[in-house]
Amino acid sequence: MIRWLKNAWDGLKGGKPLPPEAARGAEGEQAAADFLRSRQGYSILARNWRSPGDRRDELDLICQDGDVLVFVEVKARAEGALVNGFQAVNEHKKKVLRRAVQAYLGQLNPPPRTFRLDIVEVTLSERLPPQVMHYENAPLFPKGYYLARQTGSTPAIEP
Repeated sequence: MIRWLKNAWDGLKGGKPLPPEAARGAEGEQAAADFLRSRQGYSILARNWRSPGDRRDELDLICQDGDVLVFVEVKARAEGALVNGFQAVNEHKKKVLRRAVQAYLGQLNPPPRTFRLDIVEVTLSERLPPQVMHYENAPLFPKGYYLARQTGSTPAIEP
């Protein structure tokens, strides 16, 4: 229903309706942001942040959880999907996320002491409201990695 209304509204505004995958992703990100804000008490700092150095590197949500900066990867899934959202964040996706996190942290002065990756899986169904699963502190960086101080604009994350 929400997708249909969004596509209808975009058509009335003269804009192109979103492709079904993009509409599903936007619906999932909205459900994730609503969940994190209302149920977890996170502050949403940014949505769909793209790295200025490489526009392909994107962070779905950047949040604040107390003193911790939280990077959130949102995975919207259809009901009955074969691969869940947590497992869909494979090594290739983690490599892209590491680059994006480094680019974002490189813009902060000083960078935060503590940051983490959360994965939010949103199951979308035609008959039910979105179902949200939140995985806190998903492994992104190998054990022992830290944010090194660098003189350039982008910090390095080193072992």
